[in-house]
Amino acid sequence: MKFYPRVTPRLWERYIETFSGLSKEVWWLALITLINRAGTMVIPFLSIYLTEELHFEFKEVGTILSAFGVGSVVGSWLGGKLTDKLGYYKIMVFSLATSGLMFIGLQYLTTITALSLGIFFLMVVADMFRPAMFVALSAYSKPENKTRSVTLIRLAINLGFSAGPALGGLIITTLSYSGLFWVDGITCILATLLLTRVLHPKKTKVQDEILVQNPISVYKDFPFIIFFFAMLLFGIIFLQYFSTVPIYYRRAHSLSEFEIGLLMGFNGFFIFLFEMPLIAWLDKSKFKKVNLIVFGAALTSLSFLILNSTSWVGIAIIGMLFMTIGEMIAFPFSNAFALQRAKKGNQGEYMALYSIAFSFSHIFGHNAGLRLVDYFGFDKTWVVMTALGGLCVLLLLVLKIYMTRNNA
Repeated sequence: MKFYPRVTPRLWERYIETFSGLSKEVWWLALITLINRAGTMVIPFLSIYLTEELHFEFKEVGTILSAFGVGSVVGSWLGGKLTDKLGYYKIMVFSLATSGLMFIGLQYLTTITALSLGIFFLMVVADMFRPAMFVALSAYSKPENKTRSVTLIRLAINLGFSAGPALGGLIITTLSYSGLFWVDGITCILATLLLTRVLHPKKTKVQDEILVQNPISVYKDFPFIIFFFAMLLFGIIFLQYFSTVPIYYRRAHSLSEFEIGLLMGFNGFFIFLFEMPLIAWLDKSKFKKVNLIVFGAALTSLSFLILNSTSWVGIAIIGMLFMTIGEMIAFPFSNAFALQRAKKGNQGEYMALYSIAFSFSHIFGHNAGLRLVDYFGFDKTWVVMTALGGLCVLLLLVLKIYMTRNNA
């Protein structure tokens, strides 16, 4: 009985210490991200909404979600260019406010053409935010705190994501899908108002301002190009958890929207509890960033093989756990790797290409996954995703060898 009172405070103190030293601007950025992400509860249910509410076929849903990815590519590229020219603050304000209004209007589009165009333009505006936010994060963070700052932002995203799907499933069950679009839009607008109050340039302190006199083009940085393709493949398999996997939960295991929301909420809650201590420990270890990204990608790939191992419904939880741990390691260190490389050139351009890797994943990942399920079923689709994950790991190992040999 005396064991727990002695250990619990000590563990709590160590947990709190992992958050120390981060600037207040990073904390504000995390809060803005939390508010914004808590409302993005439409995204995990989008494939179900399109198939069951609007009665589209898998091929049609794949087409619509490809428009999602194309818009994301254009938005990330445009956001990076404009961030380098106009600064991150103006781009973040415009993106949040405008995408909020567009989310509300999306619910009134019901045809394939209208939805494809609507989602395309929504993502152009919404994903302008990502490179701008990454550059802001880099500016507000001391060099030694960048990985933990990235982790804090991810923690905010996943805290919002853990509550969002569960609340989204409850809204669908008690009200309708329409409420989700309203919540998405309103939270984006609220996040904009907070941003203008607390992160205005006149009120903030830049801690790591990087001015490169002769910046190199990101497209001439060969190691970063290898990294880009590895992240593209990682994004394709990871994004299955937002399109094909929710349908798998529903059709293979007969889970309700609320149960799917709880399962996906488990992902965010687990990350909220354990990611920052894990990353703080790994950041102080001797492991190189590329090695950690390899390990995270491998765990995520294995999560799909696990889904094929048995028809027991509990395997969904185990697969989600593998994916979650892989995600916890791969994303913070891949983001930190990109921020580190960005010091060689225009930061907006580098962080835009990093974002574009996942935007391309939206183009190919959702569409390919849904078509594979339609033609071959879930089991063979999970084998393909595992193979793509293996190719991702191989590319990262090539990157490691190249950087070691060329001191790049």
